[in-house]
Amino acid sequence: MTSLTPSATAEPAGISGAPATKPRESLATRLAGRAAGGALRVFLLLVALFWLVPTIGLLFSSLRSPTDIAASGWWKVFSAPSQLTFTNYRELLGNNAVTSSLFNTVLITVPTTVLVVVIGSLAGYAFAWMDFRGRDWWFLVVVGLLVVPIQVALIPVARLFGKIGIFGDITGVVLFHTAFGLPFAIFLLRNFFAEIPRELLEAARLDGAGELRLFATVIMPLGGPAIASLGIFQFLWVWNDMLVALIFANADSQPITVALQQQVRQFGNNIDVLAPGAFVSMVIPLAVFFAFQRQFVSGVMAGAVK
Repeated sequence: MTSLTPSATAEPAGISGAPATKPRESLATRLAGRAAGGALRVFLLLVALFWLVPTIGLLFSSLRSPTDIAASGWWKVFSAPSQLTFTNYRELLGNNAVTSSLFNTVLITVPTTVLVVVIGSLAGYAFAWMDFRGRDWWFLVVVGLLVVPIQVALIPVARLFGKIGIFGDITGVVLFHTAFGLPFAIFLLRNFFAEIPRELLEAARLDGAGELRLFATVIMPLGGPAIASLGIFQFLWVWNDMLVALIFANADSQPITVALQQQVRQFGNNIDVLAPGAFVSMVIPLAVFFAFQRQFVSGVMAGAVK
């Protein structure tokens, strides 16, 4: 009777007590792993600080007297902080042309943003979920309007506004910005609303919801990120615009961008007015952006992940 002896077979790697050999990482893999950690954060922090240098310089320049500005650079405040003063801002608030233009900017930007968001949302919902004759062809027309440059319409619209009596008024500036902001708004919101599941809309219709109620209770809450992104984009575009305001606004309705440009043309080197005025004009849209940055990021990333 023969005894069975185990055959000498090779053991798989990792079964025996000997540790398995770890595959050697390439140089690119090691660099990518290190970049994903603290090194990348430090680099991005340096880039952010470098990007903020002009803003910081403008802030310090707005807090210095014209004599100090002419004598040295804004970085001198780190060694001589006594140069900082709010005199320029007090003079800015006492300048009627600048303060009234800042108020005009609010009167132009806020209604334009609201109109573009409301009309664009309604039109985007109609193009996405309502059936009407020629829907696709009308949407192609809207897409085609995206490539129309704003300079093409300046003279014809100026003549039209002159005939109906709103040329030089805030109403004309608001209408022009609204008209040229709607194509992008409709295109953006239509594509976002089209991604909403059809089952949600059908369930709401089975519960007796009409189109307006469906839009208010289902579409608007789900489309909040995209609507917030559109509102931020439109606010920044209108607030920083100067071309349209130069043509369609007069001295009583000019925004802050035109008022600062007029200050440069009239007084030349009056940096004590221009620096605080430019900083105020810049810090308000920055505050709006940072206040809604969470919704902005959500709207930009919407639809990126299924």
